[in-house]
Parts: sequence; C-alpha cells; structure tokens
Amino acid sequence: MKRYFNRFKICRWLAVSFFALIFSVLLFTHCSVPEGEAELTELQNRALTFTQPMPEDAFLEGMNRSDELIELGKMLFYEPRLSKSGLISCNTCHNMATFGVDQLPVSIGHMWREGRRNAPTVLNAAFHTTQFWDGREPDVESQALMPILDELEMASTRRHVVAVLRSMPEYVDMFERAFPEHDNPVIYRNVGIAIGAFERTLITHSRFDDFLRGDANALTDAEKKGLATFMDTGCHSCHGGQALGGRTFSMFKTPAELASGEADDGRFEVTGNQLDKNVFKVPSLLNITKTYPYFHDGSEWSLSETVNVVAKDMLQRELTPEQNNDIVTFLAALTGEIPAYALELPVLPPSTPETPRPVFD
Repeated sequence: MKRYFNRFKICRWLAVSFFALIFSVLLFTHCSVPEGEAELTELQNRALTFTQPMPEDAFLEGMNRSDELIELGKMLFYEPRLSKSGLISCNTCHNMATFGVDQLPVSIGHMWREGRRNAPTVLNAAFHTTQFWDGREPDVESQALMPILDELEMASTRRHVVAVLRSMPEYVDMFERAFPEHDNPVIYRNVGIAIGAFERTLITHSRFDDFLRGDANALTDAEKKGLATFMDTGCHSCHGGQALGGRTFSMFKTPAELASGEADDGRFEVTGNQLDKNVFKVPSLLNITKTYPYFHDGSEWSLSETVNVVAKDMLQRELTPEQNNDIVTFLAALTGEIPAYALELPVLPPSTPETPRPVFD
C-alpha cells in the first residue's frame, strides 16, 4: 500500500509538472512578440514611409546571379589591363578600401587627365534608377562599360579589352563558366554584365537598417533626434528609397560654380532639353561621411557645410547649428559594412605573349 501511494505521488507530481510546462509554453507563446514583429515606434513608422531596409543584394528577378559570374565580375573590376595603360581599373576610381570612391574632387585618368565630375560611390549604386550624375545609363551593367572607353578615364577600346581577355586562358575559362549558354562568351557586352553582377553584391548594411527592421535601440537618442530633424526639414523628399537617393533629379549649381560663373550643363548634355540644364541626379546618402568630397564637381569637403548648402538651395531653409548637428549625427549612422568578399583582392591571371602591351600617349 505504501509503495502504491508513493507511486501515486510521483505520477501526480509528473502530471502537475507536465501541465505546468504546457501552460508556461502557451502563456509565453501568446504573450511574447515574435522576432521582427515588435510594435514599431512612431519614428520607425515615419522612416518607413520613404525608405526600406537594404536587402542582401540588388539582383532583379530573373537575373543570372551565379557564383561564377560574380567572381568573374570581381576579377574584371580589379583588372587594370583593360585600360590602355594597363594601370587603371574600376577600383582605381571606385576604391573598395575608401568606400567605393577615390576621395578626389575629380578622378585622375589616362596620362594624368582629369575627369569632368566627381566619381560617385559604387556601393549600393545598383539601387539607383539611373547611373552617372547625368543619368545617361540605365543600370550598372551598361555603366560599367563606359569608363573603359572614355579617353579621360581608361582610354581603351572594345577590341583592346577583348584581345586582353582572350589572351589569357584563365579568363577564357571563367567566361565559359559564367556564360555557359554562349558559344563565344568573351565579348565586350559580357564584360559589363559580369562587372554589374559583382556590383549588385556591393550592398552595405548599417544600424539604420536594423532600426527599420524593428530594433528601436539600433540608433542612439542623438541619431533618432537627427532622423526626426532630417524628416522635419524635408530632406527625405529627395533622399528617399533604399539608397536614400539615386532616384530623382534636381537643378543645382554648387557654390564654386556660382562663384566662377561657369556651371556644368548636367543632364542637358544627355537630353538636349533646356529644362535639364544644370540638372543632376540626387546622390545617395549611404556611407556619406566616407565619400567626400561632395557635389558633382567635388568642390566641398565638409559634410556639415554640404548639409547647409543643400538645405538652403533645395529647401529654402536656413538650418540652425543645432539642426545641422542633428542631421550630420544621423547621417553618420548610415555608414555600413563593406562586404568582406569585395575587400579580398583577387589574384589576376598572368599576361601571356599574346596579351597587348601597355600604351602611354
């Protein structure tokens, strides 16, 4: 009888423990908020009206995103032999070590020739609706081919590029694996497709993305105040979308242009429309503290002064020192991490006797 009673107590204890466990699980399930579904603050909801968190990459549906294509694109991005001199690569002006820019007012190209406009960052550029300051190309694939042929930049030719790549068996093999559907894959157009694929992986994620995804503590109080000021002053009206820019155009003359009386015609050179005179693409604000100097002519080195100039010119607002500081504080929170893969220098194939030699003229 005693043994039976002891067993009964054990069974009762097990039953009570079991139901207590079930009750706890049910209570936790109904009372806790699943990750990513926490109720958003008013500030987060306001921010989500003009931007969204950055995705993992910028590939569009149906695009080839194979590892073979991306790796080829990375090699070509770092390949200086595509240039006439054998010295200049995409990375020369869009240096991964300095957040996709060369930190010069205008880039230095073939035979020390100066470019006409400041080189914008290549990071997150695939989210822009057009490429270049004047929007003359629709995507990163077509954009990548232009500097190679520009006499002020890489000063090359389609024939030179193809000859260089076909002269090295390693590149021929890489093109065949990246474009298996092509009988003759080593063509100039595919160079742009490959570089574009690599550039579509150059996405930087910042604490602001975490904030937009629901982590209200991802930004400091000072940065939240700056975000509110950024929106209250109307900055988001132009700097919207995932890249906080790159989607619209605006007429703008820099203080340096106003002082000299000479201004860049901008988008007018593309469209021939008088309404596009001195019109430029609104730049992205992502990593803006790292991508100086600013404006299409690279004439301003101070981010604080840039904010004041744009507020006065675009929004007809004179910012107080406090408002300026608030906005600059928020902009610093937009600095993300460069993908580690992009920072790993590739080992390029050696030249062969058939590889065209550098030309300096």
